[in-house]
Amino acid sequence: MFDYIDGGAGSESTVHANRHALEALPVVPRLGVTRGSPPDLGTSVLGKPISFPVMLAPVGFARMMHPAGDLAAAAAASDAGTVHTLSTFSGHTLEEVARAASGRRWFQLYFLGGRGGAEALIDRAAAAGYEALVVTLDTQTGAMRERDVRHGVRLPLRIDLDNVLRFAPEAAVRPGWLLGFARDRFHMDLANAAASTRAGGTALDEALRDLRGSPPLWEDFRWIRDRWPGPVLAKGVLSADDARRAVDAGVAGIIVSNHGGRQLDGAPPTIGVLAEVVAAAGTDAEVFVDGGFRRGADVVRALSLGARAVMVGRPWAFGLAAAGEAGIAKVLDLLRADVERVLRLIGCPSVGELGPGYLGRPDASLTAARPRPADGGPLTPN
Repeated sequence: MFDYIDGGAGSESTVHANRHALEALPVVPRLGVTRGSPPDLGTSVLGKPISFPVMLAPVGFARMMHPAGDLAAAAAASDAGTVHTLSTFSGHTLEEVARAASGRRWFQLYFLGGRGGAEALIDRAAAAGYEALVVTLDTQTGAMRERDVRHGVRLPLRIDLDNVLRFAPEAAVRPGWLLGFARDRFHMDLANAAASTRAGGTALDEALRDLRGSPPLWEDFRWIRDRWPGPVLAKGVLSADDARRAVDAGVAGIIVSNHGGRQLDGAPPTIGVLAEVVAAAGTDAEVFVDGGFRRGADVVRALSLGARAVMVGRPWAFGLAAAGEAGIAKVLDLLRADVERVLRLIGCPSVGELGPGYLGRPDASLTAARPRPADGGPLTPN
């Protein structure tokens, strides 16, 4: 489970590049200009307020990490005054998650079951009150995630004699974990696959085959917008050209994302392309970003380059795995406190006043290639 959350595609170079590119971008303080009152962390996304500029990105198979899964994520985001984005690959139905909390929620769409399945998911999300639709574009095929291959993780997930025997020793020494998942009946299915209906029903294997065979194209945004009553966002954009295509497709928002380094290994770090995407989008679409964001300074860097807010995935997944809803709440509390701390230290009174003037030139020594340990652990300094 740790490797599923922590790992990425290929040699995981993009996973590490996301962090190195953020760390290479200095944050420059303006001293002697603020005193006393706490900075204002509030902002708005798609015309509605959030309490601070960090939102929960979609994470698939969250129910494998903790039985509460996306129910916990939705509740924690609601309590924190921010947005939870539900993955199509959730272990809970989108209706269950909508009932779990009253806060803001977006739905991330995969074409599970092809266009027919996507249309059914869109209709269900609209009926359940999701306010925005996030169309992920960077999953034209499955990635080579070598840690998952080593552990035998593949879709659809199933419990069989092989993995029971392999993982029994780990489960045996964690009786609390085992009891929790037993009470949840070891749910590992795609709860929203029921939407992938075709003449009375589509098997999960067939729905997944349709997903891989018909990934979304820019031309699909026309019928998506005709069917969906709210704003549509494009996720996976990494260039100015695609940002302009997204604007031409009528999106309200663009999410600069390399899937956390879990799809194309070698894709550019998101902070490195953020400014060009913001410039290309202009005032036609709000821009968000994910990929390696772990600390308040990272959030400040992104907002200084023009992002409206950042999205985090692995941090809340680890929080969920460690402590359920309380773990996610702790992650959000830590990030909120760190954003406030950094704003105080750089002399900025609000997130709305951040801009390029708070950033220095990237430190080339931090972005230079570094050797990676054979065990896949963290990179070491030069």
